[in-house]
Amino acid sequence: MTDPAPEPAAHEPEVAEADAPRADFRGAMGWFALGLAVVIGSLRMDRLEAQHINPVTVPGLLPGLLGVGMVLLGAVLGLRSWRRGAFHLAVAAPSTLDREQSKRVWLAIVLCSGYAVVLVGHGLPFWLASMVYVTAAILVFRRISLDPVERRLSPRSVMQAVVIGAATSVVTWLVFERLFLVRLP
Repeated sequence: MTDPAPEPAAHEPEVAEADAPRADFRGAMGWFALGLAVVIGSLRMDRLEAQHINPVTVPGLLPGLLGVGMVLLGAVLGLRSWRRGAFHLAVAAPSTLDREQSKRVWLAIVLCSGYAVVLVGHGLPFWLASMVYVTAAILVFRRISLDPVERRLSPRSVMQAVVIGAATSVVTWLVFERLFLVRLP
């Protein structure tokens, strides 16, 4: 007697059979490109030869190794998706849920980029920039929630986001400054 295949959970969206290899390939290209950028960035970092630093402790070593790992794993994922037919299977039309997920991913990328490019290192202390970012991210994602109750921003939900943003920024600052002894901008 064989067990029947498990039913997908009610909250898990079903992925069309043709979409999985193509999505894997897109993800593979993203990881490959990010890993390559990390490797290039780590190679361009100062090696501190003038200070006679041990080559094993140079600043770019760990990021470089992580970048190489991302490149290799991205290549493996890309090869696997290619073998599974990423280019030969029909493309399904995107559903409403697919479009909503895509919108959320792009919004997260814009928020993270704004944090990294605009807020950090341009006059605001790190803790304040982080608090603004976390608070804004919570409020923006609540505002575009699929749940109409969560979409309403009450004074309580705004205060909750501010408290979470403040706590997150203080904990992050303490961990880096006091535990890791890394001076933040």
